[in-house]
Formats: sequence, structure tokens, C-alpha cells
Amino acid sequence: MEDLIPVASKLQDVLGALGQNTTLDLPQIVVVGGQSSGKSSVLEGVVGRSFLPRGHGIVTRRPLVLQLYNTSSPVPFDEDDEEEELARKGNAKTKNEIDTDTDTDTEILEDHATDTSYPYSSDLEWGEFLHLPGKRFNDFAAIRKEIIRDTERLTGKNRGINPTPIHLKIYSPRVLALTLVDLPGMAKVAVGDQPPDIEEQIRDMSLKYISNPNAIILAVTPANTDPANSDSIKLAREADPLGNRTVGVLTKLDLMDPGTDATDILNNRVVPLRRGYIAVVNRGQKDVDTDLSVREGLRKEERFFRSHPKYSMDRSLAAKCGTANLAKSLNAMLMHHIRECLPELKSRITNMTSDVQSELESLGTPTDQAASMGTLGGHLLTLLGKFATNFSNTIEGRECSLTPVLSIQSSSSTPSCCVHHASKTQQGPTIQNNINNLHEAN
Repeated sequence: MEDLIPVASKLQDVLGALGQNTTLDLPQIVVVGGQSSGKSSVLEGVVGRSFLPRGHGIVTRRPLVLQLYNTSSPVPFDEDDEEEELARKGNAKTKNEIDTDTDTDTEILEDHATDTSYPYSSDLEWGEFLHLPGKRFNDFAAIRKEIIRDTERLTGKNRGINPTPIHLKIYSPRVLALTLVDLPGMAKVAVGDQPPDIEEQIRDMSLKYISNPNAIILAVTPANTDPANSDSIKLAREADPLGNRTVGVLTKLDLMDPGTDATDILNNRVVPLRRGYIAVVNRGQKDVDTDLSVREGLRKEERFFRSHPKYSMDRSLAAKCGTANLAKSLNAMLMHHIRECLPELKSRITNMTSDVQSELESLGTPTDQAASMGTLGGHLLTLLGKFATNFSNTIEGRECSLTPVLSIQSSSSTPSCCVHHASKTQQGPTIQNNINNLHEAN
């Protein structure tokens, strides 16, 4: 069971290399929500690191396919062991000071990058981008800068969006295996140099991902607003009317008015979803400004739910609260979802492979690039002979399973030829589709 998500992630890499032009719908978790709803903070809480761009307006301007891999490193260090280890090295920091340090302190990472005894050793956690194969990012601040750099490479400095995804893998002993897609937050009005149709662009991009029947929709909604007015749940309803594959995530519970709580929403009484709701408390803007680490923010979240008079008293509610419960629930959901989709995926991949193999066989034996001009000429005459024979059989009404379409392409140096065979009953668009599928498979 635990190997299902890594296998799906490998298929995701293959589709990413092909430009995701195939029709194979892979199981994944798609995160949708409005601007400033807390989407990025939820993802950082699941990872336990601060690595996503932050700011005002639309910050996520390209889809981010985030693949989390649990490494086989030793069990995460204990906090007491961390303090003792630093004291042994003469470091005067206390545990409280360590917790409030920023996660992306470049100076610390550089000093201890090769020190395997240091608890925050960069060997334990790192990130890799699909567009930068073989390059490992040990500094999570560098991951943020690379996301910004690659985003601006396609979108420029303005606040426009681009549908080309960024693929990021994060390896850590503290994460559970997951594949998530972070989408731009939904906006209503174009601001600054944003295109006037920015709302339609984001909507179309989001619908493209959540319309995948094998996708689990993570609808992020602030708890201090009415869920009936939630943009994310409304959008999810369009692709998933029955709510069978939608998970609601409530953020900003700490900002609710005094005397109010989200128990009715968590108990699925307001806007029912088959997979229910999970509540989280992210770092606030003040916490970010004061460099409060993500892990200290998670401990702060735990204290909030443990001391709350409503959420702490009901055991069923307690299981629906906290980022840790969110990650465990998503991991279990994704594993079972992949298991359910696996037979269909296997069948579709087998059929696609068979179609491509048949297409390759119909194209004939590839010509050796090192062959002489005389050999190429003989090969061309053979192809012309086959073409003439099949064409004659077709005109005379004889049985001919293949109608060859010959196209000869000449370059400045060496002529090359290729023959595409199609069924006699097939039309031009179908032939072109098969050829396109062949190119995509290659």
C-alpha cells in the first residue's frame, strides 16, 4: 500500500516530461481556494518548512505539482536531544530560541551542510525540481527563489498567470507520501497590470485540474466566513456535484469571533461533503514577520486545539483538527483512491502502449543513420513499390487493410522518408491523432 503513491508520482514525472498532453488521469490532490485563504500556509504546514513565495495578491501564478517523499533516514530527532547536542558544541541557544529561528537560515545551513550530527542537517531534507535534473536544493529559501525565478521566466514580472506547471519533489523523514497540486488563488477583480480576464483564466485552470475524475479536491475555506459563500466549495461543486471527492479545509479558526466556533461545519451540518472537513490553524502574518518557524507554528496550533473548550472536549472533533491529522487523512485517502483507480489506469496504459507499438510497427523498420546514400535510395524504392501496390489494390477494389500515406522530407544534407499507414476507413483527423499520440509516447 505504501508504494502506491511513489508509483503514481513516477507516472506524474513521465507526464510532466511529456508536457501532460496525454489523456491519462492520475490520482492526485488538487488544492483550490481564494486569495489569502491560507492555501500556501496549509501546504507549508504539511511539509513542515517555509518554502513557498509570499506576498499580497496572486502569489502562486503557476500550478505547483508538489510530490512529498518520506525518506529512509533515521527517526526525526527529539527536541531534548537537539538542545543537548547544541550545548555540547558550545552553542548558547536555548530550545525556545531554536524554535523561533527561521527555517531557512542560510548561514546555519552552510555551516552544517556536511555535519551529519547536526539535527537540522541538510542531508535529511531537500528539494528537487523536474526542470533542473540532478540539482539538489538543501536550502529551502533557495527553493522559494527558484519557484519565483521559474515563474517569472514564463509570466514576467507582472501578476499574470501561466498554466505550465512547476514540478517540485521534497524529500524528508517528517512528511507523509503525498502528491498535491497548488493552484493560483481565485480572484474577482484584476489589479495593477493583471489581464482583465484574470478571474476566467484562474477558473478555467482550476476546472481543468479538478475535472479529473481521479483527483481529490482540497477546498480551502476561511472558517471566519460563511462556507455557503466559499469560492472554493462552489468551484468544487461544479466538478464534483455530489461532493464524493471533495475535502474541506477550514483555516483561520483562531480569527473567529469570540463565542463562535466551527463545530457545525466540522460535523458536516452546513455544507455537507462526503469526505468531511478538517480544521487547521496556520501561522499569522505577525508570526511570519517575526520569523516564527513552521514547526513552532504547528506546536502553537496544537496548543490552540488542546486548550479550546469546544474542540478539545469532543474526541470526534479532535480527530478532525490539526495539520498532523490533515496529512494523515490525505495520505490514507490518496492511497485508497489510487488503489481504486489502479485497475483502470493499468488498462489504459496497456491500451496506450499497444496502440503506440502497433503504430511503430506500421511505420516500418527505422533506417540506419549511418547508411550510405545508395542504401537509402534502395529503401526509398522499396517504399515507393509498396505504395504503388497498395494504391493499385485500393483502386481495383481488392482487400487492402492498410492505405499508405507517403511523405518525403528532404533536408539540406540527407534525404529522409517516412510512411504512415492508416486504415482504409479512417479519416485524416484520426490519422493525425494517432501520429500525435505516437509522438507523445516517444
